[in-house]
Amino acid sequence: MHDTRHEPGALLYDPATDRVGEYQDRSGPYAMLRPVGGGREWQADPAALRPATAEERLSAGVRAANRRARTDGPFLVGIGTPRPPVPEPDCVGCEDLAAGREIARAAHDYSAETDANVLLRDHVRREHANDECRAPERDPALVGDDEES
Repeated sequence: MHDTRHEPGALLYDPATDRVGEYQDRSGPYAMLRPVGGGREWQADPAALRPATAEERLSAGVRAANRRARTDGPFLVGIGTPRPPVPEPDCVGCEDLAAGREIARAAHDYSAETDANVLLRDHVRREHANDECRAPERDPALVGDDEES
């Protein structure tokens, strides 16, 4: 039987789940553990927990770093990805697609940001191959009063 008193933040091995977790606190008869690097807590039997070995701590840290690399979009920029396309000046189509990309970027919606980049890149190839933009003009009904001259 292992010591059931643990300091918050201690890395413990839970044999029931075969995972290393960061000790948070007790909740009734259970110890509450959180995955290294964050995530959903789980309940563990405090008597079964033991301090994680150096190898287990390293493995849990690498797993957390890999999880961040797969889920945090900004870290993926520049790793085998092409540069975002640059909109052509004075092109309504380019402006609209670039605005959509900025909205997606501000909302941290990396899927929509990628979609906007693909659409903008395709638009630039199709419409600006000969430096001619065949994008439609803005619909006057959609233009606000402040944009009219």
